[in-house]
Amino acid sequence: MSGLADFQNSIYLQGLGDVLPALPTDLTRLEGLAERALSARAFGYVAGSAGSEATARANRAAFDRWRIVPRMLRDVAERDLSVTVLGTPMPSPVLLGPIGVQSIFHPDGELAVARAAAAEGLTMVLSTASSFGIEEVAEANGDGPRWYQLYWPKDRELAVSFLERAKAAGYTALVVTLDTFTLAWRPRDLDQAYLPFLRGIGVANYFSDPVFQKAVGGPVTEANRDMALLHWVANFGNPSLTWDDLLFLREHWDGPIALKGIQHPDDARQAVDAGMDAVIVSNHGGRQVDGAVASLDALPGVVDAVRDQATVLFDSGIRTGADIVKALALGARAVLVARPYAYGLALGGQTGVQHVLRCLQAELELTMALSGVKRPDELKPEILVRA
Repeated sequence: MSGLADFQNSIYLQGLGDVLPALPTDLTRLEGLAERALSARAFGYVAGSAGSEATARANRAAFDRWRIVPRMLRDVAERDLSVTVLGTPMPSPVLLGPIGVQSIFHPDGELAVARAAAAEGLTMVLSTASSFGIEEVAEANGDGPRWYQLYWPKDRELAVSFLERAKAAGYTALVVTLDTFTLAWRPRDLDQAYLPFLRGIGVANYFSDPVFQKAVGGPVTEANRDMALLHWVANFGNPSLTWDDLLFLREHWDGPIALKGIQHPDDARQAVDAGMDAVIVSNHGGRQVDGAVASLDALPGVVDAVRDQATVLFDSGIRTGADIVKALALGARAVLVARPYAYGLALGGQTGVQHVLRCLQAELELTMALSGVKRPDELKPEILVRA
């Protein structure tokens, strides 16, 4: 057996000495605990979504519309959850999705997450909006697998610099977020008048970049900090991008490229036509378009459009191992988890992140085995029914 489910046994064995888990094993409880632990601004930033937050609710409701139909007597004694995605071997089909400004949840921020991911052998996707620089996070991640997520800036020279730094620091795949060329209407942040970037949080990759520094007259100090922040505002997103611009990425990145934010089948087909290696079905966890289609509802159409021409990954709404089973059964090769590990970070730093990752993988393996499945590639739509 893969051993990921052994985390369950370790908890029961510790219980013989009256040692209980420091954090809940029902990961849906973490949000409420994080709300009590974080400032209103920090919690609103991570938990909030666009508008009325209808899309975030739809993401969760979509999972409840599918039910797993377990099969019996399937010999699941030996299980193997390992996969290879975009050339990266993984112990399970779980990645740590990109989340920015993580230092507002815990002082160690992305450094703690990078260490946790490496300890568990899982792939971390580093956000451009990190609280720490590309190189610092890579050092914390050590020999762990890592990908880089790009918020494509207006300044193309700056975009190239980001890509070159990521490649030099050992990030092996590029994730390009398409749905956030401008920030959405987010009432939780607006009601707190809170945008961390304007406070110098989440801009480490910009402020440490030689191209950015050249544009603001040198290294960022108190003397030119306001100018640097204005330059960040002017360059963060580029709403003029089109499919033709993807050629630019291919010219400057020689590894796999995944497009994040795909929900329409036609966009998935265009990604394939543009030579992209993967698409990530995502609505940014409901943070960009209020009233948008749930990611899980969009997944089957994208899978059907892409077929075997590109890898399909999934993001938005994952909270449990059973959620992962459903996403994989509907055609995703792997999933990106986000808010749960952010809450784990807030509640326990690196240890909290590892707790979340171990819980998710253990529940994933147990749910698969109890459903008669030994490997992720055995998960097919036939294992599900509509509720």
